[in-house]
Amino acid sequence: MSLPSELKHRATRALDALSETQAENLAQWQGEQRELLSRTLALSDFISESMLHDATLLPWLKDNLASGPRRKAYRQRLKERLDSQIDENGIMRELRRFRRQEMVWLAWHDFNDAMSLDDSLAHLSKLAESMIMEAYGWLYRYCCKEWGTPRDDAGNAQPMLILGMGKLGGGELNFSSDIDLIFTYPENGETEGSRRSISNAQFFTRLGQRLIKALDQQTFDGFCYRVDMRLRPFGDSGPLVMSFAALEDYYQEQGRDWERYAMIKARVMGKEQFDCYQTLRQMLRPFVFRRYIDFSAIQSLRRMKAMIRSEVRRRGLTNNIKLGAGGIREVEFIAQSFQLIRGGRDPSLRQRGLFITLDAIKTLNMLPPEDVDTLEASYRYLRRTENLLQGIGDKQTQTLPDDSLDQLRLAIAMGESCWDDLHTKILAHMKGVHDVFDDLIGEEENSDEAKVDDVFGEVWDAARDTELVEKILQDMNAKSPTEKAHALLSFKQELAKRTLGPRGREVLNRLMPVVLSQILCRDDGFAVLERVLKLLVSIATRTTYLELLDEHHSAIAQLVRLCGASPMVAEQLSTFPILLDELLDLQHLYNPTPLDQYRNELFEFLARIPEEDMEQQMEMIRQYKQTQLLRIAAADIADVLPVMEVSDHLTYLAEAIVEAVVNQAWYQMAEKYGQPSHLTDRNGRGFAVIGYGKVGGIELGYNSDLDVVFLHDCPDNVYTDGPKEIDGRQFYLRLAQRIVHLFSTRTASGVLYDIDTRLRPSGASGMLVTTIESFLEYQNTEAWTWEHQALVRTRMIFGDALLAKGFADVRKQVLTKERDRDALRKDVADMRIKMRDHLGSKEKDKFHIKQDPGGITDIEFLTQYLVLANSHDEGALTRWSDNVRILEDMAQVGILGTAQALKLRDAYTTMRDEIHRLNLLDASVEIADDSFLEEREVVRDAWKVWME
Repeated sequence: MSLPSELKHRATRALDALSETQAENLAQWQGEQRELLSRTLALSDFISESMLHDATLLPWLKDNLASGPRRKAYRQRLKERLDSQIDENGIMRELRRFRRQEMVWLAWHDFNDAMSLDDSLAHLSKLAESMIMEAYGWLYRYCCKEWGTPRDDAGNAQPMLILGMGKLGGGELNFSSDIDLIFTYPENGETEGSRRSISNAQFFTRLGQRLIKALDQQTFDGFCYRVDMRLRPFGDSGPLVMSFAALEDYYQEQGRDWERYAMIKARVMGKEQFDCYQTLRQMLRPFVFRRYIDFSAIQSLRRMKAMIRSEVRRRGLTNNIKLGAGGIREVEFIAQSFQLIRGGRDPSLRQRGLFITLDAIKTLNMLPPEDVDTLEASYRYLRRTENLLQGIGDKQTQTLPDDSLDQLRLAIAMGESCWDDLHTKILAHMKGVHDVFDDLIGEEENSDEAKVDDVFGEVWDAARDTELVEKILQDMNAKSPTEKAHALLSFKQELAKRTLGPRGREVLNRLMPVVLSQILCRDDGFAVLERVLKLLVSIATRTTYLELLDEHHSAIAQLVRLCGASPMVAEQLSTFPILLDELLDLQHLYNPTPLDQYRNELFEFLARIPEEDMEQQMEMIRQYKQTQLLRIAAADIADVLPVMEVSDHLTYLAEAIVEAVVNQAWYQMAEKYGQPSHLTDRNGRGFAVIGYGKVGGIELGYNSDLDVVFLHDCPDNVYTDGPKEIDGRQFYLRLAQRIVHLFSTRTASGVLYDIDTRLRPSGASGMLVTTIESFLEYQNTEAWTWEHQALVRTRMIFGDALLAKGFADVRKQVLTKERDRDALRKDVADMRIKMRDHLGSKEKDKFHIKQDPGGITDIEFLTQYLVLANSHDEGALTRWSDNVRILEDMAQVGILGTAQALKLRDAYTTMRDEIHRLNLLDASVEIADDSFLEEREVVRDAWKVWME
């Protein structure tokens, strides 16, 4: 096919650039080969840029164009090149040059349709496996020379097994794919043959780190693969390498549904490891494939389908051939669903590859043959499109191009004459897949779509005629008819200013009578109407959200219920309409995530986003937070959660987010600087986040900020081990700055949390992060009494075991100091008076629940005083950071009478409950002065006894 003029121009430019530096090499290409070269350079920047970068490629490619399949010889060829290298820099250079050479060969054959899709995917997968295993083999020998050979109790040498996950495991890797890996080894033990032995776990951790660096690190010659280790147990927070026994324990006790999906495709790299792998494979099989037909998987499949739909809407993936509706992932999801449900009974469904799994599904008559044919044909078409799309620039993308040049390139490479023809075929294939996908995991039909009374349609149609609407509402005995009529008129006038389009108006005209039927006759109808109309204005031009409500009337009922109960929730939904997805699943909406699952759930939420896509990671963490806040508030509104549990959920959510942000910041820092060298044999970051105030006391509210202090234990003579070396303490300072930035940056989903670091030593003028030794010295020599009060409500919310112990020791040492009670009482009381004068209510008929006498802060100050005054004699008083359990301990050790302690605890929880309620109502915490009289009296009496 002759090239269009735009591509001929690209070809000429590419050939001219080669001619300037490689005229002799270029002259060897003549006739038909020269035409093919010209065509290929026009279609792929990757090929043309690679040839400019490496002058050996042009003659090498000419000699090897007709060499036939190359994958069987990959390992031997690469081994010969690596064996001649004497250091890690040498193997990194050879790995990158080998990859570039072979990828150019593969791209050439893809762009010239000289290789089947099956062959292309097999070559790409075998190339990655060969590079992983030959790099591993070289590094294993290199590490054994340095630290000895790892052995089991019987003296047998231990290998590290590398599990390829996802498309690598399935032998279906795409052109510019990440590689998902899990590292494991058979047994614990120690190394032998070096001056100082180390544990097998240490050896394999160091080996794993070096292997990742060899494949992933960017050098002058580029990189080989982005290595993603997040599928391992516990994700980024877990050890890099685990023994077989530890893996088995994890998956049997803690394995989650998505990990079953992931493990279906797990495949050990390297034939030489197959025998050793069989032991592990038998261990893990019961986790992946249940012996019975696993219909319990159907509900999790429904949830995954909802997650896919939500993600498509959330990320605007309309042009994404992998993640969009009907994309590559839906085909893979269909195949895996049958594997999970029936793979325990049907061995033919335990295969890793997609094509062989589809054949099994057809043979077993699990889907109509024509549906399987549709899935396979569409998958092949989309995978070929994906490979060529990525081959244009060697970039990991599945989003169809926006610019006309790349659209034309892709069309020509796919054998079409223009973009429109290609795009039409892609959409047809995706529609075919999505139809099968939608039919497979059926959802119960909405039974709540009862017919809406015609009168609500009349109200909507007449919304511009306020008199008529008022009359209709009066006939319905609806309250506030005038206000409601004017609200509807304002809504219609606001819509007139927006570009809805015919589809949007059609959906809105169907939707509004249903919405009005659920609001207009409520006693609080006017307030709810205003809140719901504000939300509808915010989504009026986003037809997807209007259709969501139109298709799920049960979601409208939940919307009205939540907006009626809480202006805060109504505002949240208006600001972040993406949360409307949550209204579809009542089981999740009113049942917040279990406390111990926030961390895992957030990890799953982020696992679908490449680590290097920092902007999208930041956005997704914020979306996760908003989703969870909505669920907690919904459960609160429905009285599913008492106040203590609301705070627990808000606090555990914040802790999970802190961990995710620290890991995100660490990834960014380590990419540039490596990590401080004192962490080499340590399973942790050497960094801690200390929670103060409400997060420290496990008492977060809906609108709370996070008071934190950053600590580390890096010695002063340590440097990082990355491409750009910096002082270890400077590393931690920049890490802390990065963390604050990630929390504070405003994205489309807002600020994550307001972070307050002013409680650190020396406040705003002090170092943002400090060593634990300096923290102790400051607390002992410079800290004010109020800083020791603050320390009562602290705990580590992120950090490793060494720092956890270090901080616990410091906190106990400071809090248990012997103090002059009179001086302490005066300091605490004086500070409390200052706060009351500054923050208390200025109106005589109002009571500020937190700051006025008898309020929450009095209880907090009283509790802190009692801890500081008595913990020298009663060290157990320092074990908790929350007021409720501290008060209970005060009674237990006899400092407070049981009756007084319980009354103070109840007053505290009752007033906190009211603050949560007022937050939901978006109302002030200054309330009528005759509120909580009994509770305030309890607090004032206790204050008089202890503080006056």
